[in-house]
Amino acid sequence: MTLPFRHIILASLIAVFAAGCSDSSDAVAAANTGLPPGGGGGDSSLQKKLAPDAPEGQLALSVETLADGLVNPWSISFFPDGTILVTERPGRIRAIRNGALEAEPIAGAPEVFAEGQGGLFDILPHPDYADNNVIFISYAHGSETANHLRVARAIFDGKTISNLEVIYEATPPKASAYHFGGRLVWGPDDKLYFSVGEGSRYKEKAQDMTTSYGAVIRLNEDGSVPDDNPDFGPGSLPELYSKGHRNPQGLAYDGARDILWEHEHGAMGGDEINIIKPGANYGWPIATYGIDYNGARITPFTEYEGTTQPFKYWTPSIAPSGLAVYRGNLFGDWDGDLLVGAMARTALHRVILEGDKEIGEERYLIGERIRDVRVGPDGAIYVTTEDQGGEPLGKVLRLTPQ
Repeated sequence: MTLPFRHIILASLIAVFAAGCSDSSDAVAAANTGLPPGGGGGDSSLQKKLAPDAPEGQLALSVETLADGLVNPWSISFFPDGTILVTERPGRIRAIRNGALEAEPIAGAPEVFAEGQGGLFDILPHPDYADNNVIFISYAHGSETANHLRVARAIFDGKTISNLEVIYEATPPKASAYHFGGRLVWGPDDKLYFSVGEGSRYKEKAQDMTTSYGAVIRLNEDGSVPDDNPDFGPGSLPELYSKGHRNPQGLAYDGARDILWEHEHGAMGGDEINIIKPGANYGWPIATYGIDYNGARITPFTEYEGTTQPFKYWTPSIAPSGLAVYRGNLFGDWDGDLLVGAMARTALHRVILEGDKEIGEERYLIGERIRDVRVGPDGAIYVTTEDQGGEPLGKVLRLTPQ
């Protein structure tokens, strides 16, 4: 479908954003905390509407450390034999077996561009992994002056990765080491969905339907484009499923509600949770509840014709990364709630839902910088924590009720 934008006004706004983009935004984005350098900010009306921290959760948790000494552990994935694979952003894939981290990385990982926020991101087992050993891997590839998100299909036989085949490259290449996206999820329609960031200094490209910046992409498992993808208009990329995203690092399918949930980093505020719909535009940078790192407004609009409002937003930022829908009874009434990792407001956030409405929020693991959160096959919650400076202080934690 063609989106009902007021095209002349929109084109003018995009031109303003393009003219205002500079390399300095990358330096700020490197911290990936949603906060300006030195903790400063401007005197904005949005800045004054700061939501208080969510209350500390009341459920007592047991915390088991499955692995430590990791460098920027970015994602966790589970396999039928009980193996847990953990990606380290510098480019290593580590295995946890029988409750212990193996000393040697898994052989066969792709070569990655590991500068800024780039590196090795997500691993997703194929739904029929037990029969075909197929996995999907997302990672940054290229150089400082020309890099992009890649998604590859490969074989993992439990020991090594082989037959790596690139099935997608975000286009066009960019000269920015920030805002890659990179989360992978398998849909109930047997399609592969993944997020692509807008590259930080290229924020106006989130509204350019001829690029894959600021998008959720939908593909067949071989990298071809499904025939029933939405149409974003003449010249648009056929793989686009949604647009208008900033830096989406959370993606999870909720089978009971038939919802594809996404979350993304805002700038200084305006972190969002979205319900992803085919053909929808989520507004960045035309509409946002955030402000820039120097305190200036990014746009006069929090809403704009033809764009979709977030399900929830945070101001100031929590810097969300990792998203899961809890299903099960191990945690009592948590069934159906959203679990969101937070790197700036260091905690695990439980967003409490009743049906498809939010009725509350609470925080656990306060003080931990959480990069990924997953629900394991045993019903426990697994998270990765990281050190912002890239030191080998990252951990994989398993959470259960006391």
